[in-house]
Amino acid sequence: MPTEIESIRLDKWLWTARFFKTRKLAADAVSGGKVHVNKQRTKPGKEVRPGMSLTINKEGLSWDILIIELAKQRKPAKEAVLLYEETPESHEKRQKQLIAQREQRELFPISGQDHKPNKKERRLIHRFKQV
Repeated sequence: MPTEIESIRLDKWLWTARFFKTRKLAADAVSGGKVHVNKQRTKPGKEVRPGMSLTINKEGLSWDILIIELAKQRKPAKEAVLLYEETPESHEKRQKQLIAQREQRELFPISGQDHKPNKKERRLIHRFKQV
C-alpha cells in the first residue's frame, strides 16, 4: 500500500498506532521524555516519517520500534500493528518484563481491602469495635 502522507505528528502517530488511548496521553508521554525518536528526546509536534526508530517507555515496559507506515486515522488494533515493526530484542525483553511483573504480583499480592464490606463483614467490624 502506498503511503498517502509523507509525515505526521509524533503524538498523532502514537495514537493511531494504539500505544496511547488519547492524543493528550501521547503528547504528555512525549513531553515527559517517555518517547524518543532516533534516540533523541523530542516534542509532540515532531514530524515522523517511515524509517524512523522510536523508543517508547510506558508503565514499566519498553518498546524499540521502526515506523513502517503512516495513517491519517486510527484503525483497529489488528491494522495498527502493521504500522510498525518491533525489534526481536525489544520483544523478548518486554516478554521477560511481563513475566517478572506477573511473578511479583503472585508473590506479593496487594494488601488492603479491595472491596466494600458486605453485610456480614460490617457486622463483624461493629462487633470488634464494640468489645
